[in-house]
Amino acid sequence: MEAVRPDSCERGTVAPRAEERPAPEARVHFRVTRFIMEAGVKLGMQSIPIATACTIYHKFFCEINLDAYDLYLVAMSSIYLAGKVEEQHLRTRDIINVSHRYFNPGSEPLELDSRFWELRDSIVQCELLMLRVLRFQVSFQHPHKYLLHYLISLKNWLNRYSWQRTPISVTAWALLRDSYHGGLCLRFQAQHLAVAVLYLALQVYGVEVPAEDLYYGYRDPLRPWPRPDQRPG
Repeated sequence: MEAVRPDSCERGTVAPRAEERPAPEARVHFRVTRFIMEAGVKLGMQSIPIATACTIYHKFFCEINLDAYDLYLVAMSSIYLAGKVEEQHLRTRDIINVSHRYFNPGSEPLELDSRFWELRDSIVQCELLMLRVLRFQVSFQHPHKYLLHYLISLKNWLNRYSWQRTPISVTAWALLRDSYHGGLCLRFQAQHLAVAVLYLALQVYGVEVPAEDLYYGYRDPLRPWPRPDQRPG
């Protein structure tokens, strides 16, 4: 297939950094993944299936040239496939109607005519193509469970006033969601992304994690190991 890209976004490979990629391509992926997220919300998808759909989309275009296929058809097929992977099955008719309303606000749902069936067949065929290109490797470990664990731990470390007056949790979840506009989900491990968005949220509000809550034998994920002379007891 002549559309295969020479570079890869898999972990463990040297992928181009975001600032090294062509800006127009990054903007295109941003727009399409925003469509995936908005369509996913309208379809009632949970956060994990939406994240899986974005990851499938990014992984597909790590293997295929940007102009090889229709981007929004790939996006709709990513949503459809993610629903199967995460066991939140969606009807192709719902995906088509939500997508149609996204591009044509205020319009009526598509009639069950030849145009509808052609689009449905295109989504299904594109799904099969994506599975072959991705070698059926469409299950991913997402940072969400790690971030949830870190936020619970952080809430116990901070005093109640500091936690309530700063929206650290809301900001961290928003940063994690926004990270799926690009290919960070393919370049870094899930737990590293979770720590990164939490650390950034703390930096935004200038919140310090109490150092006295560190004890020997445990590593706070937000700080390096303390020096031996700093360890209590």
